[in-house]
Amino acid sequence: MAAPAGPGELGLAITGLGTQYPPHSLPLNAIDTLAKRFYPDSPAMKKVLAINRYTGIDTRSSIGTPDHPVVNGPNAPTVAQLHEVFMSDGVPMAVTAAKKALAEARVEAAQITHMVSTTCTDSANPGYDHYVARDLGLSSSVEKVLLHGVGCSGGLAALRTAANLCLGHAMRGKPARVLVVALEVSTTMVRSELDSVHALQETRIGLALFSDCASALVLSNGLGDQAEPVYELLGWENRVIPDTEQDLGFDVDPSGWKVVLTPRVPKLTQSVIAPTYHSLLESVPPLPLAYRLPSDFDWAMHPGGATILTGAEKAMDISPEHMRASYDTYINHGNSSSATIFSVMDRLRAKEMDALAPGGRVREYVVGCAFGPGITIEMCMLKRNLATRLGGNSILSGLQTPPETESEASGPSEDGEEEDEEEEPDTRSAAAVAAGEVGRTRLDAGEEGALFISEALESVELD
Repeated sequence: MAAPAGPGELGLAITGLGTQYPPHSLPLNAIDTLAKRFYPDSPAMKKVLAINRYTGIDTRSSIGTPDHPVVNGPNAPTVAQLHEVFMSDGVPMAVTAAKKALAEARVEAAQITHMVSTTCTDSANPGYDHYVARDLGLSSSVEKVLLHGVGCSGGLAALRTAANLCLGHAMRGKPARVLVVALEVSTTMVRSELDSVHALQETRIGLALFSDCASALVLSNGLGDQAEPVYELLGWENRVIPDTEQDLGFDVDPSGWKVVLTPRVPKLTQSVIAPTYHSLLESVPPLPLAYRLPSDFDWAMHPGGATILTGAEKAMDISPEHMRASYDTYINHGNSSSATIFSVMDRLRAKEMDALAPGGRVREYVVGCAFGPGITIEMCMLKRNLATRLGGNSILSGLQTPPETESEASGPSEDGEEEDEEEEPDTRSAAAVAAGEVGRTRLDAGEEGALFISEALESVELD
C-alpha cells in the first residue's frame, strides 16, 4: 500500500489482528458457586443470581475457575492481589495476542515504532505495556502511550491515538508501525461485587457480564513495505455526552474497582449513535453510492450488554445480522471491556460470520463503535479487505442473540400466536429464530420474575 493518493485519504491500514482469550469458560452457575460458598441468602443476592441466568451470555472467558485462590480467600482480594494476577495471567495473554498480530502483519518486533495500550483493570507503574514490550523484544526507543480511564471505549480510543501517531510520522516522511494492545482481567473482581450486593443489598450485574481478554492490532501509515491490509482506517469520530460523568464509570476501591452506572445509560448511548454516524460519514472520503444508510454497512459494535446492541438496532434501523460478530462474541465470551472491540473486528472476518451476513451480502465497509465512561462514544469507518477471510471454529448453526428486555418484547400473545408460529415451516432468519428461543426461555421464569429481570437489565446495562 502506498502513501495517501487522493484528497482526504489517510493511507492507514490495519495489517494484523490478534485475540487471546484465557483458558477457562465460566458457565452461568460459576457465580452461584461463589455466592453460596461465601454469602448468606438475601433478596438482593437472589435477584442478582436470577438475572445472571438471563443476560444472554452463555459463557464468560476467565483466567480461572470458581476455585481459583484469588477469589477464595476469607475476604475479597486487595488491589495488590488483583495486580499480581493481572501481571501473572494477563500479561502473557497480551504478549500472545500481540505476537498473533505481528505475525499476520509480517512485522518484526524491531520494526515497531510506537506502542499504544489500554486497560481499566490495572493501574500500576510502570504500566503493563512496559512488560509486554520487554517480552516481545521491542526496541527500547519505541514510543509508548498507555491509556487509562477510558473503559470499554479504550480499544477504539487507542486505535484513534495510534492513527494520529501514524499521521505525525507520515508528515515527517517516516514509516510508522504501531502496535495497539488492550488487556482486561475483570473476573477476579467478582468477590468485591458480591460483597457490595451482600452488604448494601444492591442489584449489581457487572459480575455477570465482564470477562477477560487480550487483543492487539498493527496499524501502518503506508510508507515502506507492508503486508496486505486487513482493514483500512478511513476516519473516526469521538464525542462526550455532556453532564454524564456520574452515569457510567469505575470507582477505585480497596478491593478493586466498582462499576458505576445509572438507568439512563442505555437511552443515552442510543441517542448519540446516529449523530455520530452522520458526522463520521461526512468526514471520510466519498464512499461508493451503495454505502449511505446505516444498513448498508456491517457493524462492529462493542457488545457492552444486550440493551446496547438492541438499542443500536433501533437507532440505526439495522438487524442483528449487521452486528453478527458482536452478538457472537457477547454470547460466547461476554464483555471484556476495551479488549472486546478488536476481538469483534477479528471475528467479523471469519467465513462462518460471512455466511450470516444480512441478505447474504458481506459489506466491504464496516462501522466500528464503542461506548465508555464519560459517557464517551468512539466510532470509526473501516474498509474491509475481503481477501483476508479467516476460517472459523464456532459450533453455532445460526446467529444467536441475547434476550430482549421488557421494553423490546412483551412475551407470547394471549391468543397463542407465538406457539403456532413454532409449528409452521420456519422462514425466519437464523437470528430471529435464536432470539425467539432465548426470549421464551427468559419468560419461563414467570411473569413476575421476567419483570424484575427486564427492569434490572435495562437499568444496570453496562457500556
